Amino acid sequence: MVEIEIDGKKVEVQEGSMVMDAANKVGTYIPHFCYHKKLSIAANCRMCLVEVEKAPKPLPACATPVTNGMIVRSNSDKAVKAQKSVMEFLLINHPLDCPICDQGGECQLQDLAVGYGPAASRYEEEKRVIDPKDAGPLISMREMARCIHCTRCVRFGQEIAGVMEFGMLNRGEHSEITTFVGNSVDSELSGNMIDLCPVGALTSKPFRYTARTWELSRRRSVSPHDGLGSNLMVQVKGGKVMRVLPLENEAVNECWLSDKDRFSYEGLNHEDRLTVPMIKQDGKWIETDWQTALEYVAHGLRNIRHEHGADSIAALAAPYSTLEELSLLQKLVRGLGSDNIDFRLRQSDFALDGKVTPWLGMSIDEFGQVNRAFLIGSFLRKDHPLLAARLRHAAKRGTKVSTLNATDDDHLLPIANRLIKAPSDWLSALSEVVVAIAAAKGIAAPAGFDGIQAGEIAKAIADSLLSGERKAVVLGNSAAQHPQASQLHAAAQWIAQQTDAKFGYLTEAANTVGGYIANAVPGKGANAIQAFAQPRKAYVLMHAEPEYDCYDPQAARSALQQAEMVVVMSPYKHGTEYADVLLPIAPFSETAGTFVNCEGRAQGFNGTVKPLGETRPAWKVLRVLGNLLDIGGFNYDTSEQIRIEVLGTKLAEEADLSSKLNNIASDAPQAARPSADGQLERIADVPIYFSDAIVRRAGSLQQTTDAKAPKAHISALLAEQLGIGEGAQIKVLQGQGTAVVPVAIDAKLPANVIRVAAAHPSTIGLGGMFGPISVEKI
Repeated sequence: MVEIEIDGKKVEVQEGSMVMDAANKVGTYIPHFCYHKKLSIAANCRMCLVEVEKAPKPLPACATPVTNGMIVRSNSDKAVKAQKSVMEFLLINHPLDCPICDQGGECQLQDLAVGYGPAASRYEEEKRVIDPKDAGPLISMREMARCIHCTRCVRFGQEIAGVMEFGMLNRGEHSEITTFVGNSVDSELSGNMIDLCPVGALTSKPFRYTARTWELSRRRSVSPHDGLGSNLMVQVKGGKVMRVLPLENEAVNECWLSDKDRFSYEGLNHEDRLTVPMIKQDGKWIETDWQTALEYVAHGLRNIRHEHGADSIAALAAPYSTLEELSLLQKLVRGLGSDNIDFRLRQSDFALDGKVTPWLGMSIDEFGQVNRAFLIGSFLRKDHPLLAARLRHAAKRGTKVSTLNATDDDHLLPIANRLIKAPSDWLSALSEVVVAIAAAKGIAAPAGFDGIQAGEIAKAIADSLLSGERKAVVLGNSAAQHPQASQLHAAAQWIAQQTDAKFGYLTEAANTVGGYIANAVPGKGANAIQAFAQPRKAYVLMHAEPEYDCYDPQAARSALQQAEMVVVMSPYKHGTEYADVLLPIAPFSETAGTFVNCEGRAQGFNGTVKPLGETRPAWKVLRVLGNLLDIGGFNYDTSEQIRIEVLGTKLAEEADLSSKLNNIASDAPQAARPSADGQLERIADVPIYFSDAIVRRAGSLQQTTDAKAPKAHISALLAEQLGIGEGAQIKVLQGQGTAVVPVAIDAKLPANVIRVAAAHPSTIGLGGMFGPISVEKI
């Protein structure tokens, strides 16, 4: 440690740190633009010049290393004069358009110009003009003349997002920040560049010119999308969500937000919003009041239970329903005498039911600190953008990352070892790693693994996991959705235990862990696959759009069309061809609730705006239904009462769920050998902007490159056999359905694998996310 003095205050800091770090520690503010605690040092704005004793001229605080006994003055005459001189230069070319600038009121340049700017400019020449640029549907670059060249956006792309999409062009007064020729900004973390920009050069295109910062009310919330549970600052005007920004939480999302979390708010105000209860009569939809709609539902469920038995009723919820909603839904269904309740709509193997409660197996911070990682079946970058950013940061420090998947996607981080196998061969690939670890440790492989030979890549993965100190073996969304998920789990668990690695799941949705805590899983009843495979007479759907959210949309649609009664509880009008009742329930922004993220952290939130129209929070709707059906234990006045019942505490953040989380099953790993039939099989990713109902309706996100209609990715060998080239149309056949999609040739795909995304309007006619598939040339 080194002791220095800043403005008369002594402080001890780590050797090698900068004066700016010492100032932050002691609470002294030094004006700056280019410095950011999460980015590398650029020292190109020079606003943080300070006086250092014995130094002949002022030095930049962000780039001056501390030395023992150093004396620094941040507000001496010399320092302030230097800072004012820098500010005069920064303002020379800056346009005088604060009244129309979206950054007005929250602009660093504006704030510092008040304290350090001159009363009048000495510069009388013409100010420079920068041509507007197009960076895509999310970031506006129409006023780049405001740019002060701090390069925060450039450094963010390189260091955090992992892809350099902005760069500096030209030199001197001709310098400008721009995208690569003809390219838009496509990173799934691009919105953070808007936050980082200290002036109004990069602004939010969806929010542009819609409100002033001082007109907005600010409310805390939690993201309803991926399993991270990012903390949000929701900004509201006139009862409408206008903007979403990150709320800093170092343990969860740091100070970042994925574009999905940031821009999906547009879906909350979509024209599809259902605002009045509706009942289908004689094939026509009519609007009705809540009492009539709920009595109709209660009467229908009673009749079906009376005529067909309680087992003919099933309830399915989306995994981003709140803890309170899932708890009451399972209570309602079980009160009717049925055990058919599930939220794991994209899962296909339920052999581990009752044995595990999947979670990350470590804290998010620990995940970012590992130095060996083995990712199994994960489209990491698109499924978990901010976890990918943490792993990217770790990889820069030397973390070795190994992957097993059917595709060789670019995670924008160095991958040490890649096992690219068809989904049916994932278990055989893990069997090789098991054998390689046993051989390296000199122990016997588990029973049944005789005769399995480990390949070079499997040996390299084993060696990687056996070296290093902090290790993790994690299963991604595709591994959890895989038809052999329980066997993959057993093999991965053995690998983790033998290498002293943490073992867990990168959980799919905002409340995947919470669904287990709320007991919204069947005991002996039908799971999500069985509920549709053996059609029921009545279905209650909460937040779920089965065509998009289920493992096998064909089976789901067929079962729903055969049902006598389908109750759709959703913020959106959908399912009109098979539903009988539509009940408008509140999205996350209009209700109070709790999400449990991948690390088992319960996070409570309140509604940020009033429910739209006749919309009601789902827990209130379920409470009234429970009372109408004469089921006991439905007398709740607030959502907190439900939370206390489930978690045992009023404040979600105080809940300790560690005793309820468990990734360890007793199943022994089973050996598998590569299949030799060469049959074509499907791997399905869920596109980042089609993962849930809100995101699917966010207009700006639907204009991005990631939201383009999916292609059928096929191997070069299959393309040659079919005699087709890039961009040709092919017919994909699976089960009873077909889809016509353009071809993309992927040289890294296994020869018998076809990658066709799920959850998209163009592919929902197909069957399961894995399994046999065939193609025809058109």
